[in-house]
Amino acid sequence: MSRAVRRFRTIHRAWIVAAVAFVALIGAAGFRATPGVLIVPLQDEFGWTRTATSLAVSVNLILYGLTAPFAAALMDRFGVRRITAAALALVAMGSGLTVFMNATWQLVLCWGVLVGIGTGSMAMVFAATVANRWFFRHRGLVIGVLTAGGAAGQLIFLPVLAWLADRHGWRSAALMVAVAALAVVPLVMLVLRDRPADVGLEPYGATGPVDAPPATGGTARTAVAALRAAARRKEFWLLAGGFFICGASTNGLVGTHFIPAAHDHGMAETTAAGLLALVGVFDIVGTIMSGWLTDRMDSRLLLGWYYGLRGLSLLTLPLLFADSPHPSMLVFVIFYGLDWVATVPPTVALSGEIFGPDRGTIVFGWVFAAHQIGAAAAAG
Repeated sequence: MSRAVRRFRTIHRAWIVAAVAFVALIGAAGFRATPGVLIVPLQDEFGWTRTATSLAVSVNLILYGLTAPFAAALMDRFGVRRITAAALALVAMGSGLTVFMNATWQLVLCWGVLVGIGTGSMAMVFAATVANRWFFRHRGLVIGVLTAGGAAGQLIFLPVLAWLADRHGWRSAALMVAVAALAVVPLVMLVLRDRPADVGLEPYGATGPVDAPPATGGTARTAVAALRAAARRKEFWLLAGGFFICGASTNGLVGTHFIPAAHDHGMAETTAAGLLALVGVFDIVGTIMSGWLTDRMDSRLLLGWYYGLRGLSLLTLPLLFADSPHPSMLVFVIFYGLDWVATVPPTVALSGEIFGPDRGTIVFGWVFAAHQIGAAAAAG
């Protein structure tokens, strides 16, 4: 037996599960990258107003967030593997059906409802669930890496989608996302497992067996009960309020409106998409570093720094738009990218620390819902 094979067999299954989860998050992130790319082509073809297309984005962002706590409860009841595969299939359906639409209500249904629910069933709650179940050590780092999967999806898809929309029309971009999401489903079904005990293992770094929590009642009842209990504590409202601001300043403001705003100042859409993809590059670095820091520092201190620095950078953005990139805009892209979702690892850590590892995941789903409500408010 070769040394490489022996080394592969000694890798803890948790790392393989995390790798598959990372790929799944990349697949789901494809459509998350498309709103900014497709707004202008849809306006040009159908004559739809910015308000009409923004409505679909807002519905998508709200459902993306509100689905999260129920998805966490569904993963507890039916398993991570089944819910993840179903979510990817829903993303593919919503993306693929957009090629047949000719009215704004169809855009809201496909782009807003189907894709919103599909991506919301995975998103950051999926990353938190995998990290909390499979890792005892390095949880913060794993959450950072998995969260960066969304940025990696944006990085991979955004320039390609912009190029496809420009050269071959927006329908080719939508179909590519559908195919990419479906391609991940077999991998999820073959490799992903719900808990380490399913394959006779303990979580990575655990010194003894970790029992699964007892089965709970209905999914909706579990999610709502977690919200009721959390809402009695001020820590929940501090986390939710911070994440509301986080969503408004990332997905809602910059993620949705950066490309159209740059286009209004004379910048080519492909160039603006490249800048937003560059944000994704530095987001990967920033989020992984944030996960590493979360394992070593007080999460409250990290969040204070992240939100403060983000606010200072946004104050400069209106002054930076021009018909072509310039050094000041590149500095903003780098700085903002490092802070894009760096807030996720410390927020997940605090949710688990305050509310417990399993209940904390569902509570984080509600905190994430506040994130997406903020995003929808800024996107509209």
